[in-house]
Amino acid sequence: MSPALVSRCLLVCMGGVWAILTASAQAANIEGKVQFIGTVPAPKMLPVTSDKYVCGELKDSQELMLSADRGIRNAVVSLKTPPPGVRMYGFGPPPQIDQHECVFIPRLVVVPVGGTVEFLNSDRLLHNIRSKNIKRNRAFNRTQPRGRTIPITFTKPEIVRVGCDLHPWMRSWVVVAEHPFYTVTGADGEFTLPNVPPGQYTLQVWQETFGTVTTDITVGDGGVANVTVEMGSQ
Repeated sequence: MSPALVSRCLLVCMGGVWAILTASAQAANIEGKVQFIGTVPAPKMLPVTSDKYVCGELKDSQELMLSADRGIRNAVVSLKTPPPGVRMYGFGPPPQIDQHECVFIPRLVVVPVGGTVEFLNSDRLLHNIRSKNIKRNRAFNRTQPRGRTIPITFTKPEIVRVGCDLHPWMRSWVVVAEHPFYTVTGADGEFTLPNVPPGQYTLQVWQETFGTVTTDITVGDGGVANVTVEMGSQ
């Protein structure tokens, strides 16, 4: 690629995918926070019904994880429609989901269309990984002894729930992204979407308890566009 062309392009890396997009102006970052509103629910604990010698007695459901100031963790933030000119061209190392003390870690990963998630089992017992609500990708149900890595490839954009039939409280999510402009909120509910060209966009936020909310945002030439997205109930 010539230096002149490089000067007119932006390089984006999101969820293991590299993308290049032609840019006529300086891109900006979208930065913000996903904030819970309403009455904070009591922690939801799930009883452990088998293999307590590894799994323990109770597990936090992790359906809604809040920071001290009500930031929502593990919300997926993305642009509803990507900027024009985006071209994906390769994959980084696949994200991994481990099973440790009968909990999926991490709870959620984002993988690009055509990308692979590697499922691990660090527990000294048998698990299985099973897709629970899959519609567009190929369903899977694989037995997984300790130490075995199982790669699963996802070819269509979709939000896939993954569970373990042997330990029914276990849950994780795979979000299959159709473009690079996806990110996941951290422990404080904050996020950054980098290198977004100037323009008008609809920002969408998905969280497993509340579903999807959207908000419109204007991105200027360079700098930072700030936004707070509220989720919850009064």
